[in-house]
Amino acid sequence: MKQKRIAILGSTGSIGTQALDIAAQHKERFKVAALSAHSQADALFEQVRTHRPVMAALTAGEVPVPEDLRFCDWRFGPDALAEIAAHAPCDDVLVSVVGMVGLKSVLAARKAGRRVLLANKEALVAGGQLVMDACGPLDLIPVDSEHSAIFQCLMAAEGNPFERIILTASGGPFRTWSLEAMQHARLQDALRHPNWDMGQKITIDSATMFNKGLEMIEARWLFDAKAQQIEVLVHPQSIIHSLVAFQDGAVLAQLGMPDMRAPIAFAMAYPERITNGTSHLQLEKMLELTFEAPDETRFPALRLARECMEAGGAASAVLNAANEEAVAAFLRQEIGFLDIARVVEETLQISAALPADTLEEVLYADQAARQTAAVHIKHYSREDR
Repeated sequence: MKQKRIAILGSTGSIGTQALDIAAQHKERFKVAALSAHSQADALFEQVRTHRPVMAALTAGEVPVPEDLRFCDWRFGPDALAEIAAHAPCDDVLVSVVGMVGLKSVLAARKAGRRVLLANKEALVAGGQLVMDACGPLDLIPVDSEHSAIFQCLMAAEGNPFERIILTASGGPFRTWSLEAMQHARLQDALRHPNWDMGQKITIDSATMFNKGLEMIEARWLFDAKAQQIEVLVHPQSIIHSLVAFQDGAVLAQLGMPDMRAPIAFAMAYPERITNGTSHLQLEKMLELTFEAPDETRFPALRLARECMEAGGAASAVLNAANEEAVAAFLRQEIGFLDIARVVEETLQISAALPADTLEEVLYADQAARQTAAVHIKHYSREDR
């Protein structure tokens, strides 16, 4: 069996650490060729000691490298991710970093002929056309549980066109809260996800349902879907990860425990399936599986995402950038929870019409949106109330 050589961008994060655990379980299948982190130098040093990659990177800047780790080719600074993606001796690049840095990494990996395992939302949300133009069939394997589920359902479609893609959502911690109660939601409330253990940014995105809005845009690009073909269904148990409906009325669903090791391992080993440490689903022990329509009044992110898909251009890049800035402000406790969506919508009203035909245009739209969002954040900041 030939080993797959894998570079993991964002190796100290939740997805990255779980990918390394899977690689360690299957040493005969995977060779860790490169690792990167942003600023967690000590954690990255330990990973390099354990997995012995050829290259490693810290994007926050240069730090002294311990003598016992100098066998590795070290890269530092904001360009280090693209350098790893382009030059690491690997077959696959797992892009599990957060933010727009993922877009350049994906494009660099594809230019170098690597297969991309994608766990970064921003690459497709902001630069979907650029990414898909750089990819042939099976050059891009989704890692998000929802898109992995759709990918797996479509494997059974045998070329039959789908009618609808149905993304499931847990509903987050505020699924049953009234709009008035959400107005007073605290940071610790928003970070208390009922099902998943994730990083802070994505946990807040789950609470606002912007994560699902971003996933709608991703699905549009990954599966060549129209905006009206993509739906969201709230499924609090997070057992059905997504569904695909066909013209004969059949609906295929992918089920499993809410454990990210399953979609990570599926992407790493594709087209094979491997053990990954996930508990096996026992349906007889499920008390109930329930579903409900999302409330777009309390969660306007879904409406905004649909409007961005229909608008085209840089609208989705603007939505993503404004959301990143607003979530960061909320995490700093500068604005309220409902202000996140307000900042995004007001930023879209000003910046959504920008073009996105080149990487430079996407990056310009991203920066313009962040500047506009900063103005609206200042307006909503608690200091100004």
